[in-house]
Amino acid sequence: MDEGALETFHVGPCGSSYEMGYLIGERFSNVIRSRVEKDLILQQQLFPFASTAEGKSLVEALETSNKERYPQYWDELVGTAQGSGVPLLHILLLNLRKEMLPFATKEVLTKEPVVDDDCSDVLVLSDAMAIAVHNEDGNIALVGHTYLVKAVLPSGLSFTAYTYAGELPSCAFGFNSHGVAFTLNSVPPSKSEIMAGGIGRNFVSRDLLEAYDIDDALDRIHKPNVSVGHCYNLIDIKDRRILNIESASNNRFSIHEVGEDPFFHANMYLHLKIDQVQDENSISRQKRAAMLPADSQERALSLLGDTNHEKYPIFMTGPILHTLCTVLIDVDRATVTIYKGNPKNGDVSNLIHIEH
Repeated sequence: MDEGALETFHVGPCGSSYEMGYLIGERFSNVIRSRVEKDLILQQQLFPFASTAEGKSLVEALETSNKERYPQYWDELVGTAQGSGVPLLHILLLNLRKEMLPFATKEVLTKEPVVDDDCSDVLVLSDAMAIAVHNEDGNIALVGHTYLVKAVLPSGLSFTAYTYAGELPSCAFGFNSHGVAFTLNSVPPSKSEIMAGGIGRNFVSRDLLEAYDIDDALDRIHKPNVSVGHCYNLIDIKDRRILNIESASNNRFSIHEVGEDPFFHANMYLHLKIDQVQDENSISRQKRAAMLPADSQERALSLLGDTNHEKYPIFMTGPILHTLCTVLIDVDRATVTIYKGNPKNGDVSNLIHIEH
């Protein structure tokens, strides 16, 4: 992590979604360009696949479905591309990588491991505390290529979102002025469970930033017919609730209401019955977390800072996957604390109050 606080860009209210995307793209043009250049998955796998007949057809199908359902967010992406000077196709591939990689033909795959992102969460809601603690893990190409976007919309709603360079806010975590917050965990459905050309996860999480309450947020998760699965940790500051939702294609989902027993989620489905890829990294973290207490903020942070496992630690330091930051969402204090480095050290990058 860079020294100092994570940069926050204040934007809006804007006259259009395109304008907001353009201003974000313009402000972070150098960061977006740098990410595109350094992202080996993009350069060595998605670019070659997108140039094949199958890849072009898939991009067109994804464009059609997502542009039709979320025209305003599509305009936001177009604005980001034009503001940053990065070709729109490159921006689309960054945002739809999870929807495309499962279909990439073997001919275009290299020996580079298809390792994109993993995350870990500890969720607790008891009489004593209500917290969501989240490790934002990503490919090495993301180190130094993230920022915070604080946007004010024409409606008066504002949101703050941890954002990957070139992507819609937020494929990681965020919150809004209605007191709705979320963190996200990737999950690995088998290819047979994925619907080609469906709705992209980045569009759904962008939509969550505008949810009025937790029921509205659930509605925004349930309705779209997504391409691949995802896991959402929803936090309602006003009603003091935390939900873990696992979703999959064909509008399948499962809800777990978080209570006083600490709930740890890595990157495999835990309660939605689905065929999934067995991820050794995730399984290892899940097993390790079951051995560690998380009955206080300090212990939850310590759990997410655990480096006990040599190959698959909960807190990741490379060579491929890195824990980009750790975030603690405290429901009762209505605060979001972002830590840089190992959260056990308590080195705070940003402390943000959730106004609601």
